[in-house]
Amino acid sequence: MRIAVTGATGFIGKSLCRSLLRAGNQLVVFARDTRNAQTLFPGIRVVEWDALEGPPPVGSLDGADAVVHLLGEGIAKGRWSAKQKEAIRESRVQGTYNLCETLRDSSPRPRLLISSSAIGFYGSRGDEDLDESSARESGFLGDVCEAWEAAAMTAEQHGIRTVLLRTGIVLSTEGGALAKMLLPFKMFLGGALGSGKQWMSWIHLEDEVGLIRHILGSDEIKGPINATAPGPATNYEFSKTLGRVLGRPAILPTPALVLKLLLGEMAQELLLNGQKVLPRRAVASGYQFRFPELEGALRDLLQ
Repeated sequence: MRIAVTGATGFIGKSLCRSLLRAGNQLVVFARDTRNAQTLFPGIRVVEWDALEGPPPVGSLDGADAVVHLLGEGIAKGRWSAKQKEAIRESRVQGTYNLCETLRDSSPRPRLLISSSAIGFYGSRGDEDLDESSARESGFLGDVCEAWEAAAMTAEQHGIRTVLLRTGIVLSTEGGALAKMLLPFKMFLGGALGSGKQWMSWIHLEDEVGLIRHILGSDEIKGPINATAPGPATNYEFSKTLGRVLGRPAILPTPALVLKLLLGEMAQELLLNGQKVLPRRAVASGYQFRFPELEGALRDLLQ
């Protein structure tokens, strides 16, 4: 296949592109920092694109079989100032509208768009089981995800099958939440956040990549699909399991008040709220998770 990838220099994008290349696919990579992208993927066509400056160059998506759109400003860089919230939203929403403008004008058009989204769509729902049929809840991340997905769905107006990849917490030592958690645990400072009762719906990086490749190989999957493992865990369970795998105790919880003082609104939505999300459409479509349970995933990554 000939596949175009945005966000290819992120930790998910890098792993996906390497996997696709090993399988013999042809790639076109879109990046602001073309030098970094060319260093990561020597010999691969790299197209310079700033998602907020406008659509990708005319003709850059012509003839691609599929587009995997992973681009978005990081949501965990620090306190959510008004400026940072605007950057989080616009990089996703306007960036996706801009991408779809070039998709519309491509000839021939790609048959498939896989557009990243997030389980923040569902908001904070306690112990409720959530799947792709569950409604959106209010909140900053829920609002962003709704607008992000609406932007991606404009591709369907142009006859492009569109998949909304609602990704959970991606576990990897190369980036994301787990990489940030390792140091305090290794220093015997790890523990639950707040009450620890909030659910963490996670996915091993290998299964994130595997599910994207599964969708690329399907002619039927469309609409929302949850990229989360079948075995979500509460924050308390996650902390205990991580401590056990590392051979460290997880006995120093961080009070919710401290997190809110340090991180403000971000602490509530990212760390103290949670969703118990189940990958029902992924399973129904035939995808087999390599790491369905947390301990096995963590041991694979850390031992």
